[in-house]
This record gives sequence, structure tokens and C-alpha cells, in this order.
Amino acid sequence: MPIRLNVNGKPVSVDVPANMPLLWVLRDELDQCGTKFGCGAGQCGACTVHQDGVPIRSCLTPVSAVVGKKITTIEGLSLNATHPLQIAWQEFDVPQCGYCQAGQIMTAAALLAKNPNPSDADIDNALDGNLCRCGTYLRIRKAVHRGAELLRAQTSSSNSKPAVSTSGSGQANR
Repeated sequence: MPIRLNVNGKPVSVDVPANMPLLWVLRDELDQCGTKFGCGAGQCGACTVHQDGVPIRSCLTPVSAVVGKKITTIEGLSLNATHPLQIAWQEFDVPQCGYCQAGQIMTAAALLAKNPNPSDADIDNALDGNLCRCGTYLRIRKAVHRGAELLRAQTSSSNSKPAVSTSGSGQANR
């Protein structure tokens, strides 16, 4: 029996065992290969995706556990790699091998959704379970700060746009 999911805002159906790890459904069935296999034990963070905005380890999550949930992978973070964190990652030349970076970015995105102005300690705490074998932790932290700055600027500019009324009622459309 097919399993229906919502991945990156799109409904999809897969015919896989209910206990198959979400990681393998994403990579092998849905061709969302940005999510990486690292350890298979949920300890490295390379497989991090969002479930309803919360970072989860897809290597440990059975696909049946995410039915009815919104799953977002690195491919779904933005259409063309223009999420503020992706821009900041490039700006600070964060990755060396790049293997862990999708998981790092997904975890950082969840942090910034809750805390738009994190301290170093907030960043370190949030990303504590995401391992970088190349040791780019200082660049990762700088990129998270820069991503937060870009996100705040983006939010500020979208909030400062005047509301436009097309209804003629005098009330702004939102």
C-alpha cells in the first residue's frame, strides 16, 4: 500500500515498507540526494531534515512516522539556493568537503526560525549534534550569524512594504 507524504511542499506517494528510514525514501525513491547518510545512528546530523519545522534525523525516522507531516529537505529550503543561510555559507566559504553541510544548514534554519538573533552559545548548542569532520565550526558559526542578519534584513524589508488595498474598502490586503 502506498505511503503518502508531503515533501518540500509537494504531495508524493511511495511504495516502500513502513519501517524504511526516511533517509532512504528521500534519497532512493524521491531523488532528494542533498540529505546525506553519515552514521546511520542519528549521531552526526548529516541526514537532518525538518518535520513540521523541527530538525529530525532521517536515518532513524521510519517513513510511517512522517505521514501527515511536512518534510523539508535542503532542496526544499529555497528554490534556487537563495535562502539567507545558503548565501552566508557561500559568502564565508564554509564547506571543505561539504558532506555535513546540508544537515548543518537545516539545523541552523530551524534555530533561526525560533531565534532570529542567536548568540554564539545558542548556535553552538543548536548545532552541537551536527558533526563536521573538516572542523569548519568557526566558519559555520560566522555563517549562521550572517544568515541571521540577512534573514532579519529580509524580514524587515518585507514588513516595511506599504500595504496595498485593491478592495476599495480602505483595508489593506495581507
